[in-house]
Amino acid sequence: MRLRAGVRERVAAVHGGGALPERLRLYDGWAARYEQLHRRGFRLLHGVDGSAGMLERARSTGLYRQLQRCVLGREPLPAPAEHYDAVTVVGALGEGQVPIAAVSELLRVTRPGGFLCLTTRSNPSNLRYKAELEAALERLERQGAWQKVLAQEVERWERATSEEESTQGTGYISGVVYIYRKCPVPPLEQG
Repeated sequence: MRLRAGVRERVAAVHGGGALPERLRLYDGWAARYEQLHRRGFRLLHGVDGSAGMLERARSTGLYRQLQRCVLGREPLPAPAEHYDAVTVVGALGEGQVPIAAVSELLRVTRPGGFLCLTTRSNPSNLRYKAELEAALERLERQGAWQKVLAQEVERWERATSEEESTQGTGYISGVVYIYRKCPVPPLEQG
């Protein structure tokens, strides 16, 4: 498996559980290659990130109507309740990254009937987090907060940074895409 110079080290460092300021500096360095959404037809985008570099890069693309700094799981999202038609978190739900507790905040800002798309890795160092995340997602479904639309394993999610993290020696790690639809608020019982 061949990765571009430095990529293996950057990915390993971000997923390695270092201190938050250090991880945010690493994301600052990735900012130049961050955006590829607009050509898929998404036009009314708002974004949040804990990394000033990522926000600066996102701002320079002109794709976003609104960008704000926010560290998911450490502070509330800068949006009112039931504000967005769709909320996505891709590549951030994982060990040492965004805590599982942030899922309820993502649900809070999604309108009833809206969609949430969440992803996590299935590599060995993230299996405990993945199991805890899935338990939390199932708990929210049992409580009637949302309905699962899709939970799909993706074999070649991203390139592995080590053979230990590789799925069955493929040079890649697997991941999971979860899509949920927020349930409408049930009407108050008539008395």
